[in-house]
Amino acid sequence: MSGADVYIGSLDQGTTSTRFIIYDRFARAVGSHQVEFTQFYPQAGWVEHDPMEIVESVRICMARALDKATAEGHNVDNGLKAIGLTNQRETTVVWSKSTGLPLYNAIVWMDVRTSSICRKLEKELSGGRTHFVESCGLPISTYFSALKLLWLLDNVEGLNEAVKKGDAIFGTIDTWLIWNLTGGVENGLHVTDLSNASRTMLMNLKTLDWDKSTLDTLGIPAKMLPKIISNSEIIGNIAKGWPITGIPISGCLGDQHAAMVGQACRKGEAKSTYGTGAFILLNTGEEVIKSDHGLLSTVAFKLGPKAPVNYALEGSIAIAGAAVQWLRDSLGIISSASEIEELASKVTSTGGVYFVPAFNGLFAPWWRDDARGVCIGITRFTNKSHIARAVLESMCFQVKDVLDSMHKDAGKKGEAKSEGKEFLLRVDGGATVNNLLMQIQADLLGSPVVRPADIETTALGAAYAAGLAVGVYKEDEIFASGEKMKQASIFKPVLEEELRKKKVDSWCRAVSRSFDLADLSL
Repeated sequence: MSGADVYIGSLDQGTTSTRFIIYDRFARAVGSHQVEFTQFYPQAGWVEHDPMEIVESVRICMARALDKATAEGHNVDNGLKAIGLTNQRETTVVWSKSTGLPLYNAIVWMDVRTSSICRKLEKELSGGRTHFVESCGLPISTYFSALKLLWLLDNVEGLNEAVKKGDAIFGTIDTWLIWNLTGGVENGLHVTDLSNASRTMLMNLKTLDWDKSTLDTLGIPAKMLPKIISNSEIIGNIAKGWPITGIPISGCLGDQHAAMVGQACRKGEAKSTYGTGAFILLNTGEEVIKSDHGLLSTVAFKLGPKAPVNYALEGSIAIAGAAVQWLRDSLGIISSASEIEELASKVTSTGGVYFVPAFNGLFAPWWRDDARGVCIGITRFTNKSHIARAVLESMCFQVKDVLDSMHKDAGKKGEAKSEGKEFLLRVDGGATVNNLLMQIQADLLGSPVVRPADIETTALGAAYAAGLAVGVYKEDEIFASGEKMKQASIFKPVLEEELRKKKVDSWCRAVSRSFDLADLSL
């Protein structure tokens, strides 16, 4: 499709903020708006969002982005062809079909209130922690939506009765937003895409449908669940009452899957997104690779109802950029996240300080929900610059742990190398503007890190999926990574191999010190 006045909107609903970005025919952003929303912490380890506040944030971002693009001379009102949606995964909502109101706050992906349910299931089920891995690729963990839904069914008064009446329905954030955008109580569509569905623990990776045996084992009613669709197809039109109306929603992916599309990750290529957490995915093509090293098998993307499925190995890190927010909001060491680079650059090393940000346990590859944050190696020599640098290093060490596991699982055949026979890690997300962080990452990996010119690849991936479904973009354009690589920044390792090995060994010792700390006395 050609023409100057052709646009695609991208709704990027994240853990701490919502954004709406408008792209032109050449995937250039021409207008955007972002708003943060409230984080609720009712108890230690609990994290919630208000689903209605998220809906309102979407409304604001849409309106403001449209205004900004129009003010710049773009005829978006007449040229907008579709919107794509990408979202924080696993975060769980239940709501009433008749009132449109949530029946409880959204339980966020990093929330650990379900740890007792996890332990109970591990003891009762024959396969223990890995009982469902064969069907869904995921271990029993507080991370996934199914456990959050079980907690809601056990603890929210009147929910089971509403389920029996057919009034209470379940969804991740994509489902909640699509339902509202397409009409809500007036025949809103109850759907999810297969990337989000793959993170619930309820979808079978082979059939790409809800797994009946899993639902029966957990006692989750199938009638609560949305219909599963592909990542790129016309889902439905935006209803009246929104800043945009009558435009099709034609793309939907979980945030990490959208970033894979935005980064044009083909089979054997990996990307790491640095946001609240960090998420590393390696495209394994049309093959599901089972991990023996603590990673998850998941869907990468399926770009159309009849398109082949690409699968991925994933390592999820709960706390990455959130550790920088903690330095800012809880300790006051910095007043804005951007200050950490300058502060950490005042020293050339951490001075032997190692920080493990296990605030709510550790995800891949350790999977220890009994871990808690530790900062070790502190002496009278230690100052806030050493601690800031240790926080940056902690993000990079965690990514290295995951990539080491990926290399073991995928093997040499499962990885794509550059012309220089090097494995390249594509990076994106807000934290990647930090050049020091990127250099530390390359140093600790011992291989290059590639940062694209546009680091907001999550929103871009959702726009690509939506545009593909309505003929604005073509698949060969989306995956033409050669041109994108010319505009990218490449960080090459400079750290000596012997020192790298010593630092990695010290990090592993620090991680081991974080275990079995969940029951420390208040």
